Amino acid sequence: MLPPPTLKINEIFPSLQGEGLRQGEPTIFVRLAGCNLRCSFCDTKIAWKKGHPMAPEEIMAQIVAINRRYPSSWVCLTGGEPLLQEIKPLARAIKKAGFRLQIETNATLKPTVGADWWSISPKPPDYSFHPDFIKKAKEVKLVVTRGLSLKTILHLRSLFPAATPIILQPQSGRRWSEKKALSLLRICQKSGVNNIRFSLQLHRLLQIP
Repeated sequence: MLPPPTLKINEIFPSLQGEGLRQGEPTIFVRLAGCNLRCSFCDTKIAWKKGHPMAPEEIMAQIVAINRRYPSSWVCLTGGEPLLQEIKPLARAIKKAGFRLQIETNATLKPTVGADWWSISPKPPDYSFHPDFIKKAKEVKLVVTRGLSLKTILHLRSLFPAATPIILQPQSGRRWSEKKALSLLRICQKSGVNNIRFSLQLHRLLQIP
C-alpha cells in the first residue's frame, strides 16, 4: 500500500478560534500553504508560498503533542486554501483521534472530505463558490472590502438557508472597514434581511496567534 501523500504545511499551533460562530473556543490550527486566489487584503500572505512537506502521521503527532499541553476538542484546517491539497487522509486521522474538524475555505473548490464545521469565505470580485456549500456551510464570512456592496450581501443571503448566518468581518485594524460593516448591517436590519451579523477578529484584538 502506498503511503498517504505529504502535505505542504505552513504552521501548526494552538489558539482560540478568532472568527465566526466558534469564536473564543480553544482550537488547534493546521495552516496549509498555497492559495488559488491571493486576495490583496489577505492577512496571511505568508501562507501563499512558504511551507514544508509533512506526512499526515507527522502532523497528527504534533496535534496530539499540542493537545497534551493545550487541550482542545477542535482541529481547524486553514490556509491559504486547504482544499488545494489532498487532505482526506489527514481529515480521517483527525476524526479517528476523536477531534472535531473545522475547515476554513474560500469555497471555490468542491468539498471532498467530511467535516463537522465548514466555514466559507467567498471572495471578490464575483464571490463565487461551489454549490455543495449551500447545504454544508455553517457560516458565510464576508471580508468587508471597499467593493463589498449591499447587492452582494442580498444575493448571497438569497442563496443560503435562512439559518446559515452571513457574517460581515471588517479588515483587521481598518476603521473605515468597521464603519462600513456597521452601516451595511444597519441597512440590512431596516430592510428586514435576517441573520446578517458583525464580527471582529478576536485573535487580532487579543494579539494572539
